[in-house]
Amino acid sequence: MTDFPDMEIFARVVAAGSMSAAGREMGLSPAVVSKRLRRLEDRLGTRLLQRTTRQLALTEAGQGYYKRVVAILASIEEAETFVTRRSALARGTLKVSAPTAFGRMHIAPHLGAFLADNPDLSFNLDLSDEFIDIVGEGYDLAIRIAELEDSSLVARRLAPVHRVLCAAPSYLERCGAPQTIEQLQNSHACISTTQQEIWRLAGPQGTEIVRTGGPIRTNSSEVVREALLAGLGIALRSTWDIGPELREGKLRIVLPQYRASKNVGLHAVYPSRRFLPAKVRVFIDFMAKLYGPSPYWDEGLDQWLALPDGGLRDDSEGRPPEDRPPEDRQAEALVGG
Repeated sequence: MTDFPDMEIFARVVAAGSMSAAGREMGLSPAVVSKRLRRLEDRLGTRLLQRTTRQLALTEAGQGYYKRVVAILASIEEAETFVTRRSALARGTLKVSAPTAFGRMHIAPHLGAFLADNPDLSFNLDLSDEFIDIVGEGYDLAIRIAELEDSSLVARRLAPVHRVLCAAPSYLERCGAPQTIEQLQNSHACISTTQQEIWRLAGPQGTEIVRTGGPIRTNSSEVVREALLAGLGIALRSTWDIGPELREGKLRIVLPQYRASKNVGLHAVYPSRRFLPAKVRVFIDFMAKLYGPSPYWDEGLDQWLALPDGGLRDDSEGRPPEDRPPEDRQAEALVGG
């Protein structure tokens, strides 16, 4: 017969990283915790944890078991809260993973408002640009900016992500603006992280591939951003990252007819569960309302973003600025060249 308390002890030990830490959380002695784990392994007929004097490590069987136990325990918790009419209340600690720059710029500034609306909730925000196993590492959800592939997780799209080629005016004055993909590839410094050295751009002729190369190499997206603003080259950046700089003229769009894939979006990703925890649901709803299909970081750029192929309208070519429609003049102010 399934012993749910033993399953919970196992999950607590894995999350805490030690028997003593898990025991303190549950009010049990390390000896009791060890005994219950042995009982669980004996019943299953397999070893779940490799124990040494310094650390615990999951076996292959333990890894698969842990992922399923976490989902089972979460479902049990949600079933109980539903029955006791507590499902509408967000309580406990919400553990969230997010990309470093996005979390700093577009999550952290809004946490005050979110927590004010949810006073029984505390927030644990981990920022990292590495891929996170949200189930294995105990996260409630992750914010991901990607073109998501099939997975066992559930994803909700929170906002579109527009990525444009741009450069600082100082770079364009010194090197000029590329007029073709070939010029961009062969005659300009293209700055990117080491993880994104190949750009796939959608344009009038379909998909174009650009292999980047510039004066610096870095694994940090924020270093790329600073190098871009310093006039060291051209970069492919999301408007959530550089919207203010585009509006203020510190950056200008180049090759406006080209953009990165439109399938990339901002998503909230969380384990597939029948009962979505209230703390997860309220945060996802908060972000969806905060960002939405026309996120605030695209304010002032929507006229350009709505233009065909992401560039200027054909009927504006050859006409003086004062004779062009206001939306075309606004869009052209963002474009280098």
